[in-house]
Amino acid sequence: MDSAAAVTQESFNFFVLFMHADWVVKLVMLGLAAASLWSWTVIIDKTFRFSSLNREANRFEDSVASGKSLEDVAQEAGERPSHVLPRMLQAALREWRDARAKGIGSDTQAAFLIQRIDRGLDAAIARESSRIEDGLGSLAIVATASPFIGLFGTVWGIMHSFQAIAIQKNTSLAVVAPSIAQALFATAIGLVAAIPAYIAFNKFSTDAAKFSGRLESFADDLSTAIQRRLAERG
Repeated sequence: MDSAAAVTQESFNFFVLFMHADWVVKLVMLGLAAASLWSWTVIIDKTFRFSSLNREANRFEDSVASGKSLEDVAQEAGERPSHVLPRMLQAALREWRDARAKGIGSDTQAAFLIQRIDRGLDAAIARESSRIEDGLGSLAIVATASPFIGLFGTVWGIMHSFQAIAIQKNTSLAVVAPSIAQALFATAIGLVAAIPAYIAFNKFSTDAAKFSGRLESFADDLSTAIQRRLAERG
């Protein structure tokens, strides 16, 4: 802008600010916009995924608590259930059937059976925990890096504004305001990208920890049920 008269309200429109920004600031804005889009993709995916996981877990736990035998519940889940809880149940019962077919003649064999079941359940929990936490790292990166990237764009843009002041030899605010607004716009985009990612990261980290705890509780209950069967056989 060469004069105050050339500055209008439209000069501070977001699109105009982007188009008139320095190429470095433009790259920062585009990068932050892409990061924000990616984080929202993860947020939407995790929202539906956790909702589905907990809904199916509630349904399965209700089936287990209905009084049916564990074998019937496992059979109703199908051969290849998508949810981790029925897979855990089927794996434990498979170990139980194999051990019973070979014969459980001593306390040592019973202890080895419980150890195998516990290891299998722990492995299933570890795999599922890793799967549900996938994508949270990208949210953490966006949440922590975006403000600093936006700040870099702001600093670069303000330096560019100072250069314009020196070249035009005009310190009028009307002359430098658009350039400063372009620079600050980069910080604003950085915050817009970072704040939802930060909130979502904390929420989904908590949800993942709660779901992992739910799996561990089910594994403990399942191990206790197998131990009860072993005691009854004794």
